[in-house]
Amino acid sequence: MKRMKRRDFLKKTGPAVALAAVTGTTGFVFHNRESVKHRNVLAKSASFEVPSDPTLPVLTSATNTDPVAALNAALDGIGGIGRFVHPGERVVLKPNVGWDRTPAQGANTNPALVSEMVRLCLGAGATQVTVADVSCNDPRRSFLRSGIREAGETAGAQVMLPAEEDFGEVELGGTVLRNWTVLRHFVETDRFINMPVIKHHNLTLCTVGMKNLYGILGGRRNRLHQEIDQSIVDLAAFVRPTLTVVDGTRVLFRSGPQGGSLDDVSIENTVLCSTDQVAADARAVEFLGLSADRVGHIVLADRSGVGTLDYRAVGYKEIV
Repeated sequence: MKRMKRRDFLKKTGPAVALAAVTGTTGFVFHNRESVKHRNVLAKSASFEVPSDPTLPVLTSATNTDPVAALNAALDGIGGIGRFVHPGERVVLKPNVGWDRTPAQGANTNPALVSEMVRLCLGAGATQVTVADVSCNDPRRSFLRSGIREAGETAGAQVMLPAEEDFGEVELGGTVLRNWTVLRHFVETDRFINMPVIKHHNLTLCTVGMKNLYGILGGRRNRLHQEIDQSIVDLAAFVRPTLTVVDGTRVLFRSGPQGGSLDDVSIENTVLCSTDQVAADARAVEFLGLSADRVGHIVLADRSGVGTLDYRAVGYKEIV
């Protein structure tokens, strides 16, 4: 199947028949792209944060050869799933599913983490859990080869491949990102859980939580590359996730963000959970041999009040 670049994903025009496929009552949803006018998504902000709790750390880290065990340990250390998801709520999960790569290649979020997070959210009483991303490579192939389609479906989520009509213009109010098309599922929800993977990036040195938010955007995002640090911060200031769950099980330490060679992947077996997306990124980049104060968008996010670069100062706990 011909690979589809992200910019072509939304450019495709002409007659098309919408196609949707759903497995059971949940499952994998995809459509042929139609030429339709973007409808407005009436969102002045997209803050899904929970109240702070001074008795709990802001950032936790757990290491275990079993990724599910690592996730549960890190999550329990920050208050457990019940702090973040309540009965009757809709939850959207945003893993990195950008690339037509296998789990071992480290370019996408570990599907075992996605599956477990779906299970946890449903167990906490969520009425619907949606797994979505706007892939860089062909979206069907990316969701299939990454293992995330199967992981999400099996656990009971709706795995969503967006159609053009699923995007809407949103007033982001940023310095660079003022108005942009956004996948509406990410702003029309009750809870937003960001699930990035730690990777090298050829433009930004790294991609973790804040950069992963690019995957909610439509349109020609390469237009943002000239001011990429500011655009990342604009987006992170607009989207305030309920929780950031960082996949550090396999770390793509070079040739990112797409990778390809197993020689570029280190096995770290670590999961981070945080209510501060800047703190999460600051800790995560250390797995790439970087200091957060050398990463432009992390420094800028700290200065802009999006979060705190000094993660130890806000409350950090390693769980062993």
